[in-house]
Amino acid sequence: MTTETMPGEAIVIPAPAAAPAGGSEMPTPPVLSPHAKACIIAALEQRHAPSTARNYRQDWEKFTAWCSTHGHISIPAHPAVVADYLTECADLRTEAGERAYSMNTLARWVASINYWHRAVDHRAPGDFQLVKDTIAGLRRTYAAAGDRPVKRVAPLELAEIEHIVTTLRADANTWQARTRERRDSALLLLGFLGAFRRSELSDLQIRDVTIHSSDGLHMRVRRSKTDQTGQGLVKAAPVALTHTVCGPCTYRRWLDVLAAHQTDGRPGIIRLLRIDDVPTGHVCHLPHPDLTDVDVPVFRPIRVNGNLGDTALSGQAIHAAYRRAAQAGGLSPAKIAQLGGHSVRAGFVTEALRNGAQPHEIQRQTGHASPTTVGIYAREHNPLTGNAVTRFAR
Repeated sequence: MTTETMPGEAIVIPAPAAAPAGGSEMPTPPVLSPHAKACIIAALEQRHAPSTARNYRQDWEKFTAWCSTHGHISIPAHPAVVADYLTECADLRTEAGERAYSMNTLARWVASINYWHRAVDHRAPGDFQLVKDTIAGLRRTYAAAGDRPVKRVAPLELAEIEHIVTTLRADANTWQARTRERRDSALLLLGFLGAFRRSELSDLQIRDVTIHSSDGLHMRVRRSKTDQTGQGLVKAAPVALTHTVCGPCTYRRWLDVLAAHQTDGRPGIIRLLRIDDVPTGHVCHLPHPDLTDVDVPVFRPIRVNGNLGDTALSGQAIHAAYRRAAQAGGLSPAKIAQLGGHSVRAGFVTEALRNGAQPHEIQRQTGHASPTTVGIYAREHNPLTGNAVTRFAR
């Protein structure tokens, strides 16, 4: 059965088999109203992060369309059908001669197919050895040919962030530039210290940030990629020894802008920032302004004319802000090309490992579900930590 989830997009809830693997008979599916179908779809998609739900939906539609074209049954799908699907798509090439799909994409397709099978009590095709071996063989084929290697963003480390922030402040000579500097400095430093994902920074509201007398800032992540049920996670940003890399100070300076905007709009921001305001010391201990509306985003878009938007800064806009700030800070073009929205998070993990932090300590701040993921950062960006080669350094 099909129901419209949004204009132009449809999703299929596959009908269960008459006799699933357990041997007991499956009841005949009832005839559901369009509203009931929509509610079921909404519940299924809320089980996962929005991007995951979108991928599952689109991947399943792609697979069912392929099965229809080739005369196969999509559910329950035979393992050989899934293997055929994967190998055929793995051979597809772009106009430039590169493989059209990466191994990560192919593996995600299997996860999507598995999900929709399990949703109606069918055995997941990906559990069969044939599909597992097909994926393993394709991985080796890709690796041997050097096709579509995993690209990871470069970490943005604290010394680089300090240089960028210092440069932004020195070069901000208009009230519009000072507005952007305050926001971008807070984005960089809080993003690094909190090891935030872009989505977490985008979702952060003023009510989620608490000024703490000894801890600096407590920042509540209400929901994240690894916490879809909303148990929440509190991240801390301590007061730094140097005000140039003090996360609470950058938040305090940006909060002044938000308060001025809330009180008087554009004229209020102009009055606040019409003169040079480069800080010479800590400002995080000064009295913080009281905002009447705290159910609003911390980070918002800034238009060319300096006007503040009312919506949250998107993940893509955060990515662009990091790159733009790095360019203004004078980082090399090669480094800037490797930066992404994940760079500050990668920088936090990389430096934490270098400073001797244990994986469980890092997970406490990042919210990673597994220490295995933390290990990827160690291999990619911090190869000397725990490496016997350091014993030969002179």
